[in-house]
Amino acid sequence: METTVVHTSLAYTFMDSPVGRLLLAGDESGLWMLSFAREPGVPRLGDAWHASTSLFQESIRQLEAYFGRELRSFTVPLHLVGTEFQLSVWNALRSIPYGRTTTYGELARSLGKPEAIRAVGGANHANPVAIIVPCHRVIGSTGKLVGYGGGLETKQKLLALERGDLFL
Repeated sequence: METTVVHTSLAYTFMDSPVGRLLLAGDESGLWMLSFAREPGVPRLGDAWHASTSLFQESIRQLEAYFGRELRSFTVPLHLVGTEFQLSVWNALRSIPYGRTTTYGELARSLGKPEAIRAVGGANHANPVAIIVPCHRVIGSTGKLVGYGGGLETKQKLLALERGDLFL
């Protein structure tokens, strides 16, 4: 069963990062979204959204530390909204260690649903908080990089950063 949430007022800000411009959105309960601002599907900012930099200071500080290779685990509060299955996948993504990867199949097996590989891929694709919920750490069964909302080049850069092969 899909969960739809209509939020009447979200704060947002943009952050320039080594992998492009990021859109952060949320409220006092936590970060609702971290998205690549260049991708299609970034919400149109309208009356229900208001600019705020103060609400995102800690998120930005942690992201800058991550890009500087000084932070391996994020502690910013998140407000993740999705189905029970999506939430279980997003929580599993957060348990993938920094610098490591897993496959969609391994992730499905870790959830006790080995037949749900495509559903895991769908939930991974629907992840609303890129980088912090590290969907970039999921690769294809052959070891090939597949699918990423920020583009495969960005996924490759994030993985190289975490391996220590790239300093952004």
